[in-house]
Amino acid sequence: MYQRRMGLLLVLCFVKLLFLNTVTGSYPRATNVTWSSINFKTLLSWGPKPDGYSYTVEFSAVGENRDRSPHCIQTAETECDLTQQLKALKSTYIANVLSEPLRGVTSDLVEFPYTASQKFCPYTDTIIGKPDFNFTVSKDTRKITIHVIDPLTAIFDGQSRRLSIRDVFGDDLEYSVTYQRAGSTGKKQQTTKTNVIELTHLDKGESYCLRVEAVIPSRDFNQQRGELSKTKCTPNTKKGIFDEYGIGAIAGVIFTILAIIIIVIVVTVVCCKRQRKEKSGDPGVV
Repeated sequence: MYQRRMGLLLVLCFVKLLFLNTVTGSYPRATNVTWSSINFKTLLSWGPKPDGYSYTVEFSAVGENRDRSPHCIQTAETECDLTQQLKALKSTYIANVLSEPLRGVTSDLVEFPYTASQKFCPYTDTIIGKPDFNFTVSKDTRKITIHVIDPLTAIFDGQSRRLSIRDVFGDDLEYSVTYQRAGSTGKKQQTTKTNVIELTHLDKGESYCLRVEAVIPSRDFNQQRGELSKTKCTPNTKKGIFDEYGIGAIAGVIFTILAIIIIVIVVTVVCCKRQRKEKSGDPGVV
């Protein structure tokens, strides 16, 4: 009798334990599943924050088997870094965010609810960040040579060298500079396939303000241009009139002009007096 009671008690405990670690019903689906990527650092984000359940991210290239990121399985986070998983940069990917039970908890669901992302291709969809650049100005100040520094990506060659956007895009990468005279609203653009841009036939001594951006012509039109760099301006070396001619020369010119004006005034006054006397018939006027 005692053994039967103990056996029944163990069965009841097992059923109770099983019930406590099993949930019924469904979970809320993820919302606002969005890709964000700058220089190939690619994140998948969604909402809301889970309460009593977790999220798991599955992803795959179109037409291939699904995989999971080890850092995004039954997580309470609402963001997943897939940079290292999306290695085939020209492939098109899609991700599913599954709503699942917490770790250690089972569910009677056969399939968990999920929300699918939009398609994403790293090569065509990642945003190219702001490049940096240096410049030199020719002695006659009529030419500016711009040297663009390639932005680094989040991709590594093996485990050592970090790749630049030039390493990834190669000849498909161009740089465009927007420039204008300081204080002017008129803008001009010039594009090159190299990292060196030369601006020639500029106004001598004028200050020019420069901004650079990467361009990928093979992309759709609204995704071709990257972020604009910070603005850098060349110095204004245009000489004023005092710098050009010197104070002494300018003073001499002013003195000469004043002397000429005085002479003209004196001659005019004398001539006017002589004419008035001749009209009055005064014989004493020579």
